[in-house]
Amino acid sequence: MKRCLCLYLCLCAAVAAAGCRRAAGTPARRVRVAAAADLNAALGELTARFSATRGIDVSVSYGSSGTFYAQLLNQAPFDVFFSADVEYPRQLAARRLTAVGSEFTYAFGRLVVWTPSSSPLDVEHDGLQALTAPSVMHIAIANPEHAPYGRAAVAALQSAGLYDRVRPKLVFGENVAQALQFVQSGAAEAGIVALSLAMAPGMKDMGRWFEVPAAMYPRLEQGGVILQWAADVDGARALCAFVLSAEGRAILERHGFVLPER
Repeated sequence: MKRCLCLYLCLCAAVAAAGCRRAAGTPARRVRVAAAADLNAALGELTARFSATRGIDVSVSYGSSGTFYAQLLNQAPFDVFFSADVEYPRQLAARRLTAVGSEFTYAFGRLVVWTPSSSPLDVEHDGLQALTAPSVMHIAIANPEHAPYGRAAVAALQSAGLYDRVRPKLVFGENVAQALQFVQSGAAEAGIVALSLAMAPGMKDMGRWFEVPAAMYPRLEQGGVILQWAADVDGARALCAFVLSAEGRAILERHGFVLPER
């Protein structure tokens, strides 16, 4: 009897150990995200909250929306695309490269003129006109050929009647985050960038800005989509649902985004 009990216990232990090995060897769920550069701070907080409560890892690559769009046309290995221009996700959907019905608008971006705190420019008072000062030799914006914030910056300058005057001063970052880095590093005296980046922790005390009136540039409607080849569709849907939830919207709003009506 004792021998049978010992054998039974040993068998149970072996089964439990095998179960533990399988659990340990099970790969963690992971969602791969391509995200517009203006989301760096906001999406960092969103994904940290999401992963902590859902047990799903999220890896994010930040860059220009237009560049990501070109990569996704060739089925780059991402599950979700958060774009600074909703048209890119819509175009992917029109090409049947997305999960059916997965497109959504998550926020509207805002544009600012940004200078370091040490700058003599009074951007808070002079706004876009400050960019015409003789001391401003370079103005950083995102490349308008593939970055929505770059196109918005050009439109704002045109609306103000300043584009032709400042065009020789323009220097282009690969994306809006790099444009801000140009100003931080001293490579440009001022930049026209995303409010969400100007408000980011570690940045908001380093500079001063003027918010460009929204009527001066096309609305920066920012949209997302789940890709047709997503490895974990349920995980991707859960992430998107969290971003659109009350908690997710509150985080986006805190980072300077305007929220779409629900």
